[in-house]
Amino acid sequence: MKTKSFNNLKAVFVNCTLKKSPKKSHTDNLFQVSKSIMEKENVTVEEIRLIDHEVATGVQPDMKEHGWEKDEWPELFEKIFSADILIVGTPIWLGEKSSIAQKLIERLYAMSGMTNDKGQYLFYGKVGGTIITGNEDGVKHCAMGILYALQHIGYSIPPQADAGWIGEVGPGPSYGDTEWKGKKLSPPLGTDSDFTNRNTTFMTYNLLHLAATLKKQDGYPSYGNSREEWDDGTRWEFENPEYR
Repeated sequence: MKTKSFNNLKAVFVNCTLKKSPKKSHTDNLFQVSKSIMEKENVTVEEIRLIDHEVATGVQPDMKEHGWEKDEWPELFEKIFSADILIVGTPIWLGEKSSIAQKLIERLYAMSGMTNDKGQYLFYGKVGGTIITGNEDGVKHCAMGILYALQHIGYSIPPQADAGWIGEVGPGPSYGDTEWKGKKLSPPLGTDSDFTNRNTTFMTYNLLHLAATLKKQDGYPSYGNSREEWDDGTRWEFENPEYR
């Protein structure tokens, strides 16, 4: 029985595959499971494949001001920041998230010193999660790094905020493949994994629940966490230990 409406929410999926469009992305295949749930719940959904854009390397808001001729990050950031929910998707390479996922985190970090109209860091009230695919161990390791980074810059992380799928160790078919070395795969590989399907569903709804709750209450109260108030001398109930 449905008890909550999510139709005022917006989510952005950022695919950090190393493959430019229109090449097939296995991470995108798993994205579609979560996106389908959100769309059925009337959530506005957008997907960005980061490698399709000229995003400069660096930790400044606009790297064109720091020697780069082109940097599409400022425009992409507006799309990401307009969303209530951010889902970072990445393949696993050598046990780690992709280099593109690391670039995304670094560019998000570049914006994290900014503040909102309550004086809080900019990402307060936004919700984050991650989806990971690969043919080697590392789903939890990659999720650990991504979710730590998101919460560090101000995103809120609900329970069970990661989902993933891994195949057998070594070269082989990947999530959503329908053929491997001339052999048909039916159903598409991984789509019948109850573990992946359950975790992806739980992650999606937990992101929605937390985002809806935060949006309804206009994010977090600024009491005790406003950078602007701290800089103005407010300390709430904090007492410097050296004066105790």
